[in-house]
Amino acid sequence: MNTYLECWAGVASSLFHQALAGEPNLVEWEQDAQIENSFGMAVTITGDESGVFAIWLDSSILDEPLLGEGVEQRASWVELLRETFEAACGELFAKTGKKCRVQNVNENENKGHFTRAFQIRSGQRGWGLLVRDELSARNDQTAEEKKPEERTRNAEPAVSALRPGLELLLDVELEASLRFGCREMPLGEILDLGPGDVVQLDRHVADPVDLIVGDKIVARGEVVLVNGNFGLRISEVAAPIKRLESIRCLF
Repeated sequence: MNTYLECWAGVASSLFHQALAGEPNLVEWEQDAQIENSFGMAVTITGDESGVFAIWLDSSILDEPLLGEGVEQRASWVELLRETFEAACGELFAKTGKKCRVQNVNENENKGHFTRAFQIRSGQRGWGLLVRDELSARNDQTAEEKKPEERTRNAEPAVSALRPGLELLLDVELEASLRFGCREMPLGEILDLGPGDVVQLDRHVADPVDLIVGDKIVARGEVVLVNGNFGLRISEVAAPIKRLESIRCLF
C-alpha cells in the first residue's frame, strides 16, 4: 500500500539524484542510526492523510557544494526539501487517488524519535537522513480513493447521457496543455527578446493554472511534481457538457 512516506522516499530519491552534484543515491540506513549534528524540517499535511512529517539531515552535508558553487547551501536545501514535500503529495494522488496538501513547513531542531533512516550516498561519502512519520489516513473511503476503473465506470452513465453514441469518441486522443498566464506584447519587444530576458505574465504565482483542450479551459489546479515531471492537481473542473465543447475546436 502506498503511503505518503513511501511516496516521499521515491520522490526524494529521484530529485536528489537529479539536483545534487555527483548524482547521489538515497538508500536505506540501519534503524539504530544516529546523527550527531543535524538540521530538521517539519511539515504539516492535511487531507486524506494528515499529521506531521519531519526529517533531519546530517548538517555536515552543508559543507559540501552539492547544490552548486557560490550558493547558500542551507537555504538551497530548505527549498529542495520543500519541493520533495509538495511532490510527494502529487505522487500520492497519482498512485492512490488520495488528496493531501502541505499546509506549512517549519525548521525543526528537536529530533526525538524517528520512523525510518536513510543515507544520501555519493561515492565513499554518506550523510544520514532521519524521517519521523506521524501521518494517519482517513478511514472513510472518499470518491478520490476509489479504484480508477470504479471512477471510470461511475462516470460513464453521466457522459453517455449527454449525447447518444458519444461513447464512440471516448478513445479519441486530444492534446492538453497548461497555461500559466499570458501577456500582450508589441512585435518589436518580441523580436528583441534574448536569453536571460524575463517576460512577466498576468497571473500571480499562487493563482491556479488552466488546463486547455482546443481553446477551452476544461479545468484549473495547482502544479505538482510526479516522478520528476510536472503534473496538475485539479481543484476546479468544468461540467462535462462544457468540456465536450472543446472537441468542436478540433474538427
